[in-house]
Amino acid sequence: METLEATRPHHWSLTLLGMGLIIVIAYYGESVFAVVFFAILLSFMLSPVVQALEYLHLPRALAALVSVVVLLAMLYGITVASYNQAIIFADNVPKYSEKIRSILQPFQQEAEKLEKTREVVGTPEDTNVVPVRQVQTWPEVLTHGAGTLTDIVLAASFVPFLAYFLLTWHSHARSATVMLFPLHYRHTAFVTLGLIGKMLQSFIVGNLLIGLLISGISVAIFGLLHVPFFYFVGFLSGFLSLVPYLGVVLAMGPPILVGLGQLDPGGLLLVVLCVVGLHLLALNVLYPKLLGSRLRINPLAVTLALLFWGALWGAVGLVLAIPITGAIKIVFDHVESMKPYADWLGE
Repeated sequence: METLEATRPHHWSLTLLGMGLIIVIAYYGESVFAVVFFAILLSFMLSPVVQALEYLHLPRALAALVSVVVLLAMLYGITVASYNQAIIFADNVPKYSEKIRSILQPFQQEAEKLEKTREVVGTPEDTNVVPVRQVQTWPEVLTHGAGTLTDIVLAASFVPFLAYFLLTWHSHARSATVMLFPLHYRHTAFVTLGLIGKMLQSFIVGNLLIGLLISGISVAIFGLLHVPFFYFVGFLSGFLSLVPYLGVVLAMGPPILVGLGQLDPGGLLLVVLCVVGLHLLALNVLYPKLLGSRLRINPLAVTLALLFWGALWGAVGLVLAIPITGAIKIVFDHVESMKPYADWLGE
């Protein structure tokens, strides 16, 4: 396969300067890039549906419109159902809030003792105070760049429109992008874009299938354990389990929260074991089967990518870190000077 070769050597300082410039642009252009990347992922997720509708002799523009509208209707239904379940849960909280308070009371007492000890040991009369820069907490890092609710809704409203145009002008956008390269690089660029597209499509569809499977099993098990609102909590826990590395902790939150005061310690332990077991099943069995052939990135590279993009874009970076890194690796695979970096990222 033809590869992109550099016509002249570049000094390492120029490469470092270019990387720094890309990071600065990505940092300050987070809102724009996030919308574009989410729209690209959405377009690849809907692409099989559009192709199926085209097989039924629907024009591509109409097929893309139907796909986007149906998806928005489904998301609206899920949002309304989730909101209704949250309202029902909030109405039922007072029924067992006393039990939750009695469970947490010993921890609260210990915290108060530590606070009193700190007040006794502290020396407020000391005037030699050294100013210390406040360290950002993880919630602040994860919500970096989120802005107000209006900003988020405004940015999210562009995603379906951009995804529609990406679906409608898919062939034109790909061919026009290939034409941006010199003639002797166009075949490699065409192949590279195709591999990136297949990787993104596998990533989206694979995560959706894994999330649905884990959610279905969670709903069934939580129902057998008599977890309150098991049909809602199981669905939420299953998809939270897909978050890389943090998933097992996030997935425990909803069932344990509603289970406090309702389940005995044995039941809570079974819930924890269930969440951990399903997360390990997804990580060690389902992911390699559904995504392993397309997404060949070693665990160290995945961890560093999550750390970098999470620090750069917060929660949005954690969601987009793996597909972005996978696309970068595919590009590196087809650039001769970047192949060592591709080997370092690969398995």
